[in-house]
Amino acid sequence: MAMPSPRSDHWTAADLDQMPDDGLRYEVLNGQLVVNAAPKPMHQWLIKRLTQVLDAVVPADRLVMDGVGVLIGDDEPIPDLMVVAGPIDWHGRGVPVGQVELAVEVVSKSTTLQDRMVKPVLYAQAGIPTYWRFEINSFKGRLVDEQLPVLFAYALGPDGEYEHTHRASAGDPVTLRAPFEVTFDPGALLPR
Repeated sequence: MAMPSPRSDHWTAADLDQMPDDGLRYEVLNGQLVVNAAPKPMHQWLIKRLTQVLDAVVPADRLVMDGVGVLIGDDEPIPDLMVVAGPIDWHGRGVPVGQVELAVEVVSKSTTLQDRMVKPVLYAQAGIPTYWRFEINSFKGRLVDEQLPVLFAYALGPDGEYEHTHRASAGDPVTLRAPFEVTFDPGALLPR
């Protein structure tokens, strides 16, 4: 099957409707089509466990969702997990960015550049108030005593860019207060 072409000189979220249902993950970032393989089990386990942690503490008018696109103009990135202010259109193609309060990415070898550099800039420019990134593989800049996974938490600053607020590794419980209060040990999110 041939890959569909964009309807103009760049890809848009609407073009994703033409993509095959082939087990790959298709996103549009800055007008570019990004294709990634399905995540590995450890990645998905962390998302599952984090969803359980967040479901237990989010206010009743918020939803924890994974694998759903965020509608940012013509772009449609797919955070690994997000918290949105409801209600949402359950039949829509994604969630409008104005409803997203937290975007979470779990860095995989195939998504390193997008999760560390591209998506945080896109999310910040779109006004998503908080961004969390989990490193589940060894990475440059990892501290000697840090155990995986390592959480990097960011909040949107007055200049419209993310400011680093927390760094926590396995065995180091962290309390985050934005967009709501939650305490967890990043290590409890991985399989034993």
